[in-house]
Amino acid sequence: MNDCPNGNSSNVFYIVAFSSSSQGQVRLFWGILFIYLMALFGNLTIIFLVCLVPKLHTPMYFFLCNLATVDVTSTTYTIPKLLAITLTQDHKISFSGCMTQIFFFILCADGEIFILTAMAYDRYVAVCKPLQYHSIMRKNVYIGLAASSWIVGALNAVAHTILSSILQFCNSHNINNFFCDLNSVISITNTDLTSRKIFMFTEVFVITILQFLLTIMSYIFIFSTVLKIRSSAGRMKAFSSCTSHLITVILFYGPLTFLYVKPESEDSKEQDMLLSMLYIVVVPMLNPMVYSLRNKDVLGAVLFLSKQIKAKFWTMD
Repeated sequence: MNDCPNGNSSNVFYIVAFSSSSQGQVRLFWGILFIYLMALFGNLTIIFLVCLVPKLHTPMYFFLCNLATVDVTSTTYTIPKLLAITLTQDHKISFSGCMTQIFFFILCADGEIFILTAMAYDRYVAVCKPLQYHSIMRKNVYIGLAASSWIVGALNAVAHTILSSILQFCNSHNINNFFCDLNSVISITNTDLTSRKIFMFTEVFVITILQFLLTIMSYIFIFSTVLKIRSSAGRMKAFSSCTSHLITVILFYGPLTFLYVKPESEDSKEQDMLLSMLYIVVVPMLNPMVYSLRNKDVLGAVLFLSKQIKAKFWTMD
């Protein structure tokens, strides 16, 4: 970190975050804190329900538990630091802290993409091959899919973290975001990024675009199968089993796609931060709601668990 000609390299970065008046900062603090607590409560509730209620011990809810774990992690590695910045106006973050955020950013982004793809495959098998569902989605299969999502995400995160840690930052240390995301960090480096960009392009294609296409293909087959069902009640039942996942896919890929395909400009930095806030904080808050509302299994699990807790309290009395 000390190879700059003018010796201007530093072990400290400055997170620009959101600019507003002192009253605006207070409102921002409480607004972000509310969304963060809602995201934590919703996703931890999903995790506890899936772990404690036997009825939810199915591949779909196992993947949902993994998705909730990703959402808890993705909000926790960014929001507490942003809340501290908003409250204290101390924008400094250490080099190691910045690299840690990059690691978890890549881990959670990749993990969510792979888990959403695995969930799409699960829905494809459930709708298109219902009689073979239990033989195809065996325990070792869905556990392997989830485990590989985390392993590939972790390996990719380690690679990006190591590559980011050897970059030189001679002219600027200001991160134009509310956390150390990969694009914001490499945009201020003085290191030649030619080979790095080739690696990133390959990675984006394999991890993001290919997984998205696999998800789309799954839903093409699903829609084709649903349309062949003669009864409207049967079509509705088959499609309703995929609605929650489809909404989650749109919520995740929508802002992410807009963020990375729109042209770069200095005037769009605040907009970029709002989009990042949307898919890192708001979407994790919405995901539990999407899977809870109109989901009889989740609502039934809540009732089952509440009855179990009440029964234990009564026996204690």
